[in-house]
Amino acid sequence: MTNERIYNHGMDRLRASERVEKLEVKRVVDLCLNDDNVKSLLDIGTGSGLFAEAFNSRGIEVAGVDINPEMIEAAKRFIPTGDFRVSPAEKLPFDDKTFDAVFLGVVFHEVDDYKKTLEEIKRVARSQIFILEWTYKTEDYGPPLEHRLSENFIRGLAESIGLNHFQEIPLKNLVLYKISVKN
Repeated sequence: MTNERIYNHGMDRLRASERVEKLEVKRVVDLCLNDDNVKSLLDIGTGSGLFAEAFNSRGIEVAGVDINPEMIEAAKRFIPTGDFRVSPAEKLPFDDKTFDAVFLGVVFHEVDDYKKTLEEIKRVARSQIFILEWTYKTEDYGPPLEHRLSENFIRGLAESIGLNHFQEIPLKNLVLYKISVKN
């Protein structure tokens, strides 16, 4: 199944300072890297590579996937050392346990199959999964409420595939979910 929600509103909007501020990019990266175990990271729905670039600037080896080939080309321009590929989140083109961490920046709500996506993420992650999503309430920015995911939904989905180490970190506009992958 192909996702019909491909972003096509231009690169400038993805990297606009007001959007970067709403996404709290620096704080999110700090929270994801608060231990020293993350050396490699896959950014799913990487877009122009905004988060991948922030992780890479901290010495993390990054890779990314996106369903939009134009976004992959943009990400490659911003992070020439990254491994960026066109791919849906439900079928990741990487071997099992390839990355210390997997990150989804305000994109999980847009995948076609939540469970299959989370199973794929669990498959390629060695240690951590980070899901950054909009709060589950109607707001003047971000997607409409019917496209947002509640904490209970994400937690229940994680638990249904054996991911039981779950932490929710509220931010100003978003929520960061940290899920440990325990073998």
